[in-house]
Amino acid sequence: MRYLNYSLLFLLPLLLFSWQTPANQQWQRKVDPRLLEESRSQKGLDMLVLLNEQLQPQTSNQLSKEEKAWEVFEQLREAAETSQRGLMQWLEREEIAFRRLYIVNALQLRGDLSLLEQLAKREDVARIVDNGAIRVSRLEASQPVGQRGPRNLEWGVERVRAHEVWALGYRGAGVVVGGEDTGYDWMHPALQSRYRGWNGTSADHNYNWHDAIRELNPLNEYPNDDPSNNSCGLDVDVPCDDQGHGTWTMGIMVGSDGDNQVGVAPDAQWIGCRNMENGWGSPFSYLECLEWFLAPTDLNGENPDPTKAPHVINNSWVCPEVEGCNPSNWGMIEQAINNLRSAGVFVVVAAGNDGREGCSSINKPPSIFENSFAVGSIEPNDSVSNFSSRGPVTVDGSGRIKPNVMAPGRNIRSSQNGGGYMEGTGTSGSAPFVAGTVALMISANPDLAGQVELLEDILEQTVSIQHQPEDCGDLTAIPNNTYGFGSLDALAAVEEALNLITSTTEVPSANPWPIYPNPTRDQVYFDLPSTTSSAWLELFDATGKRLQVLQQPFNGQAPLSLSLKAYPAGLYFYRLQIGAQQWSGRLLRQ
Repeated sequence: MRYLNYSLLFLLPLLLFSWQTPANQQWQRKVDPRLLEESRSQKGLDMLVLLNEQLQPQTSNQLSKEEKAWEVFEQLREAAETSQRGLMQWLEREEIAFRRLYIVNALQLRGDLSLLEQLAKREDVARIVDNGAIRVSRLEASQPVGQRGPRNLEWGVERVRAHEVWALGYRGAGVVVGGEDTGYDWMHPALQSRYRGWNGTSADHNYNWHDAIRELNPLNEYPNDDPSNNSCGLDVDVPCDDQGHGTWTMGIMVGSDGDNQVGVAPDAQWIGCRNMENGWGSPFSYLECLEWFLAPTDLNGENPDPTKAPHVINNSWVCPEVEGCNPSNWGMIEQAINNLRSAGVFVVVAAGNDGREGCSSINKPPSIFENSFAVGSIEPNDSVSNFSSRGPVTVDGSGRIKPNVMAPGRNIRSSQNGGGYMEGTGTSGSAPFVAGTVALMISANPDLAGQVELLEDILEQTVSIQHQPEDCGDLTAIPNNTYGFGSLDALAAVEEALNLITSTTEVPSANPWPIYPNPTRDQVYFDLPSTTSSAWLELFDATGKRLQVLQQPFNGQAPLSLSLKAYPAGLYFYRLQIGAQQWSGRLLRQ
């Protein structure tokens, strides 16, 4: 895996600023210059406080998706709980409200210049950056449209050949997609049956929905600052979309309602997080949703469970500097995306709609990052859309080639807030085609779950290739800064996924005896054959330290039982010996 040096990324803006800082004002070197500028004219500063310990967990491809998720989650949470303790205790004594993150080790709070100075002088604080406002990349155009019949296939679905994948029997079953957007109309006819929180008769929104919006955004300029101005309300326990963008993007991933086959993976399930208040968000609300997807929680924000993380998440938003995102906080969003990727979650992002600006118009997070799978837009004739942002990425000095791939983005018909259907245009519609295709690939080959790098390679190597004269680099090169590797081909990607399946007869199971439940919250049972006279069972933690040895006579009348209740949640290993034979494997404690 490839990572940037985040400590340098966070500090670079201040190195440019520090030459003019007096010796008695050294604390200012830790503060985003933009935040210092704001402190001269306002008292209610909205800030993100980064602590010194910033982990970047890396996991082995030999681990399952659930094991990767637990390993990353446990490392990040433990580091945050330990390093944040002193700062939180001080804030509580000072009666200063705050909100925490662990996907990036940081706290969000509000205060004045005096508080800013006190925080910056703390030894456990590495950096303080602005938590500005961000606006969603609006659709290029939208209009209500009517019903369509089964023979009138949506052009985008047909172009990526998703319908040919359906004909093979793969429609996304067993896969969970996540969406971070303006919210979702979960009762829309094209979405309700695929919502993970709906069992056909009743709803359970725990672990399936999160609302990161707890206050009105001042950029909306509502009269009287009344929460009723938002059509959904604030911090709601039921999925809701206050703007419509999210409902449209989710439909492109999974939407299905009779003749309205608008989604690429109509049998996949979905979960969602609202990260914008009527189209406006903040770095913290984006980060909060990214963290929730790493380990979804109940509606109280408690009891996180990484095993409920989605396989892929769609991010159809950009973060322009003029609306709050700047080089001082880019690294936080990138680090969160990197940690999700290490946890086995595929992160898809829209390339952006600034293509009319020409080359290097992919210049805003999250599409600029190495580990964001950026998607540009093509027209029905396969040409690049004029609005689709181009590379190379120069805003961070990397010069990296973007986008990764292209997908349909013009006049994409999908679900509309309130139960209808609409057509919209923008790379916001292109990214969900890729997220849906990832669901089809994992549905066809479940062994690909959590194998993000392999999934990326397959998508990039199975595209169809286009060329169009432009000045953004050599278009004969693959990849290039207009089309990336080329245009998405869901059928070719699924066929390659199927080619990777290894016959079960070639690789014997590490342990032929049933073990259940795994994951577990307490007991694990080994259902050994009745001919077993004795068994030797050892339990190890993830570092290889032996925790428990169980040796006992066994008459086959009941399963062999092992308790993990005394140990914290995480990954463990067992070694089982019966006579001269020995097996080993993994256990997951929730």
